Amino acid sequence: MILSASEIAERLKDSGCINDLSDDCCNGTASGNCHCAGAPAGVNNKIPNDLGADGRALIITPFSWESLQPASYDLRVAHETVLPRGSCTLVPTLERVELPVDLAATLRCRSSFGRKGVMIGAGFVDPGFRGQLTLCLVNMGAGDVPLVKNNRVVQMIFHEVKGGKRLYDGRYQDSHGVIQSRS
Repeated sequence: MILSASEIAERLKDSGCINDLSDDCCNGTASGNCHCAGAPAGVNNKIPNDLGADGRALIITPFSWESLQPASYDLRVAHETVLPRGSCTLVPTLERVELPVDLAATLRCRSSFGRKGVMIGAGFVDPGFRGQLTLCLVNMGAGDVPLVKNNRVVQMIFHEVKGGKRLYDGRYQDSHGVIQSRS
């Protein structure tokens, strides 16, 4: 089962990443004036360690209401870069994520970048992963593709994992910034 926006938001609220889910919260509110998440532009950098440690909480920080889609969450790039034509570029996400034991995620390039020839490799996140994600973005288009900090480039789609008891404990756990291949 794929999680809907309301299910994603409810789980983020339970973990403390967002503080209010009222229907009128942030709708039509200018960026930076959102009152509901407790920080500018709908962002709350609180990382609730008490829930995340045992693999029960979904955490995305900094959270953005704009990134919450009907059945996914858009991940943003952490800094400006250019995707050169014909090559793979490793780009860190702005967001730090923690997946609980009952959720996995697939990563898909947003269609607006796909139409420019950008594809993503290595698009799966195991239950229990913690850290920033390193996006493997391949530009197969006709020219270079510039990325601006905070561009929403990749969709993270959450899938329910039935009967999961094992958490990811691999070499990319607690990643920060771009992480090269460790194999």
